[in-house]
Amino acid sequence: MKRNKRQEGNRSTKAALRLNFRAYSLIWRQDPAILLSIACHRLAAAFTLYVPIWYSAQILNELSSGRDPGRLTHLVLAVILITAAASLVTALLNRWEQVHQKKIFLHLQHILSQKMLTLDFASMDDPRTHDLLSQVTQNANWGGWGLVKSVSCFQRLAKNLCRAGGAIALTISLFLLPVPSTAGALALLNHPLFALLVLLALLLAVLLSAFLSNRAEAYWAEGMAEARFGNRLFFYFGSLGQDRARALDIRIYRQDILSRRQWASGLDSSFSPKGPFARYARKSGGFLKAASAAVTTLFVGVVYVYVGLKAYGGAFGVGSITQYVSAITTLSSSIAGLFTALGAMVNNAPFLDTLFTFLDIPNAMYQGSLTVEKRSDRKYEIEFRDVSFRYPGTQSWALRHISMKFEIGKRMAVVGENGSGKTTFIKLLCRLYDPTEGQILLNGIDIRKYRYLEYLSIFSVVFQDFMLFALPLGQNVAASRRYDAARVRACLVEAGFGEKLDTMSLEDYLYKDLDQNGVAVSGGEAQKIAIARALYKNAPFIVLDEPTVALDPIAEAEIYARFNEIVGDKTAIYISHRLSSCRFCDDILVFDGGRIVQQGRHDTLVLDPSGKYYALWLAQAQYYAAPRDTV
Repeated sequence: MKRNKRQEGNRSTKAALRLNFRAYSLIWRQDPAILLSIACHRLAAAFTLYVPIWYSAQILNELSSGRDPGRLTHLVLAVILITAAASLVTALLNRWEQVHQKKIFLHLQHILSQKMLTLDFASMDDPRTHDLLSQVTQNANWGGWGLVKSVSCFQRLAKNLCRAGGAIALTISLFLLPVPSTAGALALLNHPLFALLVLLALLLAVLLSAFLSNRAEAYWAEGMAEARFGNRLFFYFGSLGQDRARALDIRIYRQDILSRRQWASGLDSSFSPKGPFARYARKSGGFLKAASAAVTTLFVGVVYVYVGLKAYGGAFGVGSITQYVSAITTLSSSIAGLFTALGAMVNNAPFLDTLFTFLDIPNAMYQGSLTVEKRSDRKYEIEFRDVSFRYPGTQSWALRHISMKFEIGKRMAVVGENGSGKTTFIKLLCRLYDPTEGQILLNGIDIRKYRYLEYLSIFSVVFQDFMLFALPLGQNVAASRRYDAARVRACLVEAGFGEKLDTMSLEDYLYKDLDQNGVAVSGGEAQKIAIARALYKNAPFIVLDEPTVALDPIAEAEIYARFNEIVGDKTAIYISHRLSSCRFCDDILVFDGGRIVQQGRHDTLVLDPSGKYYALWLAQAQYYAAPRDTV
């Protein structure tokens, strides 16, 4: 049993080291200067530390024996010049290290963002992916765990390796210089057994001190789940009052009181004097840290005794006492630091495992190799051939047996109740997901065979939950820093933003995130900008998901009155809950329960009292016309 546990421990340690080495490889690819600056700075710092120790010992030895003025002058000048030069170099290298060390959080955010941007939409849309991402960021922000801790561990390793190397160089002569035989019983110190005992004491102190320190740190690592929960409460409720979107509800329903209570509750459960981490510090964690320091102090006492006795016996001068005591105690703390760093790497392994679990999420969607033909006549035909789909991790079908064709240049409406499959249909059309069954064809070829980004380029989409950026108006419309200003203006006017445009410049920032003079546009105005962005892309297919949901009735009427003119020769598909807007469309798809239950023009569908479209129309007709005109 003990052997099995030891083997499991060895395997876990090896696995932890592999994770850390992979982290260093990732950091090296991201920015090699991070690791290089640490190694160079720590090497220079160790040299700067030991130069005055060695020279001080030589000066004291000379003062207590020969007192040669020339040699003393030489030693003093040497220590001043070398120490000054070494300190200057160390300071410059420290600056270099600090600059690159501060970048690690930015690099981490870049790595995470790049992964999210390159993930298949299906994986990016998976709640499990966002949970992993949340864990990674919270681990880094709260305790510096994960990639940030790996850098910290590398700093410890580099620091203690360099210090240990210098300490060994200064300590070797302690065991080689003999006590004169005339020293009587003290000559026994020349026996190898005494040197072995000191080394054993060194090893014991190092191992015990490192074990106690690592065990204390493990308490913090083991409490990470509690810390994440407390951290979520802290950031959510602690900053809720700064959220402009929730400001009205907070004031009307006095949610500030709820927020304060929840915020305080989160602190009490995690980070307050009554929380688990405070208990760790007062009890087990604090005791282990104190015990680790006590072991080191006891070993320092042993070193003083051994060095003092050898000096008293005449093995070396008084000045060398400071050299050996400083060197051997530094050696002890450095070796202990190495073990502590290795222990920290083991404690950090679960957090690196979470990071790499996120980074290793595979992209299963085939990217395709065929080029999408650039047709000036926009003659693209899309066909859904017996398409069925269910979202990953679910057993229920979101769409079932969808078969239909898009007629080029036509206007198509997609209607149905919430959850009927309308948005899923659009996601499959744009290849944000691939069908579970069946095929979607572009000009007779399965869309999975086309180059993914090229296929996306034939669609302009305004989703219901679209986002604008806190960037200049022109850049928002063009989705680029460089744009055709005249074309941007034309698209904005076509989308109904012309009146507002008379009071704005294309260089005016939207919102105040990046510019205090930014313009806070209304929801309806933002929707018009989003429609202008879709028009600016000038793709053959334009898809509008509830394009007028945030517009007032007058603005909605204006959009629909000019819809054919706006869309031009594009094929237009849009999702709508307002059936009165469907009357101008060439074709209407009626979804219900993930299936297309009806298809046709408004004038035909509304005459079928047994159909779903009729039921939806009847439910809304009272808002558009008198009762006698509902049909």
